[in-house]
Amino acid sequence: MTGTSTTTMDADAALEFTVPPELSARAPAEARGLARDGIRMLVGRRDGPTTEHHRFADLPDLLRPGDLLVVNNSATLPAALSGRLPDGTPVAVHLSTAHPDPRGHHLVELRRPTSGAAASYPPGTSPARPGLTVTLPGGARAELTAPFTPRLWYARLHLPAAPPNPAAPLSPAVPPSPTDPGNPSRLIAYLARHGRAIRYGYTDRDWPIEAYQTVFAAEPGSSEMPSAARPFTARTVARLAARGVLVAPITLHTGVASPEAHEPPYAERYRVPGPTARLVGHIRAEGGRVIAVGTTAVRALESATGPDGRLCAADGWTELVITPERGVRTVDGLLTGWHEPQASHLLMLEAVAGRPLLERCYREALRHRYLWHEFGDVNLLLPD
Repeated sequence: MTGTSTTTMDADAALEFTVPPELSARAPAEARGLARDGIRMLVGRRDGPTTEHHRFADLPDLLRPGDLLVVNNSATLPAALSGRLPDGTPVAVHLSTAHPDPRGHHLVELRRPTSGAAASYPPGTSPARPGLTVTLPGGARAELTAPFTPRLWYARLHLPAAPPNPAAPLSPAVPPSPTDPGNPSRLIAYLARHGRAIRYGYTDRDWPIEAYQTVFAAEPGSSEMPSAARPFTARTVARLAARGVLVAPITLHTGVASPEAHEPPYAERYRVPGPTARLVGHIRAEGGRVIAVGTTAVRALESATGPDGRLCAADGWTELVITPERGVRTVDGLLTGWHEPQASHLLMLEAVAGRPLLERCYREALRHRYLWHEFGDVNLLLPD
């Protein structure tokens, strides 16, 4: 731990620590000479006094036959766009998840372009206001309607007609509104042509959208990568299967979660398919452990779990905030990245792992210089 890193582990206070800038992962593992599964993984057990240091490739050996990993199969959208204000001033637009609200079908964040990553506007200087129209590439525009938080705004997106596909059959059907959140394919096609991956100032350059996809990515919809699953490779998944560890999907589309803003989580679209719900029930009945891959998987599973602990298939929006007081009903363990100080996800981690283990892991991660953020190292929290 460097001199700029401090931790406060007072049991009566919030978990506090400082992450020095040099512990931010600035590039993907592959650009640092590692395989995706070559990153480090700190393992902590709730009923044990010590932590262990591993490579992620060791994961199959650390789990038991009959364990179940629940993964988020949401794929990351290139959700950052370059725009212009009415006076011609450049502005960056980060597009968040679709939102079921009459004030606007999407949440957006306006950011200040720089020579590197777009930066947040200093307080009181953002150009965002009701009625502001931002011109976007390809003839699109975003009309801001009302604030959602000081950072995020409701917006109505007006997208151009998709270019004709000569291979597609002619259809007399009238296309749905381009701002209809039930018509994501038009937005996905637009972003594929004009968007880029959202990045923040700790990364060293823009990386292609492929760097922000996990091996499980199948359902486009996330503004930012469900990054806990990034270290998985086809080889890792094959070794898990050979070990007798099962893998089941959920879908939760993430919004923008700027590291400069410590906000509570907001509504996100999720789906727990019937086969996953039934498999979770079977694993728990047989004494196996349900281990969520990422906080998004925890949120989806717990949103679909009733007070009796029974997980049911679900498809909708969740506003669930998981805290130690609320606790968890389905999840036994968690594979997760390292979170920012004051992040609301730390409360979820405490609900899963308990305060003593969480303190121990973060102390060790700082001491051994684990890397933070989406290209960084990971933490495996197990019950035993």
